[in-house]
Amino acid sequence: MTITIRRESPAGADLTLLFERHTADMHADTPPESIHMMDASELDIPEVSFFVMRDAGEPVAMGAFKRIGEGHGEIKSMHVLVERRGQGLSRRMLDHLLSEARAAGLTRLSLETGSQAMFEPARVLYARAGFEECGPFEGYVPDPNSIFMTRSLA
Repeated sequence: MTITIRRESPAGADLTLLFERHTADMHADTPPESIHMMDASELDIPEVSFFVMRDAGEPVAMGAFKRIGEGHGEIKSMHVLVERRGQGLSRRMLDHLLSEARAAGLTRLSLETGSQAMFEPARVLYARAGFEECGPFEGYVPDPNSIFMTRSLA
């Protein structure tokens, strides 16, 4: 494995599969009104830092954070291709996002993820990385399909 993680444009031509799979996963078990993902065009803004993990040049994962306030960011669109799960790539991407967010001057990262069983591995990953459940933030409202989490970067 030759794994790299670099900041890229979410509009990259070879990222279609990642976005298609991410969208399909989000719609598989979540009502439309509870889906808070951003598509490639919504991620392609100055407030978002978007990263792609590649293995020998092939995109296998993506992740981003969006600046939402003074020192506060939100993790967005973290996804690893299903056939590459179980190899530690999600943790590697999350660690990269935490490091990049610190380097960008953020002192807190928060996220919204699903409450459904299919999101349990993500919730476990985030909890192991120091995220704790919190209330809704930055325009979110309470939703039985959402779990909100946050952690300090200090």
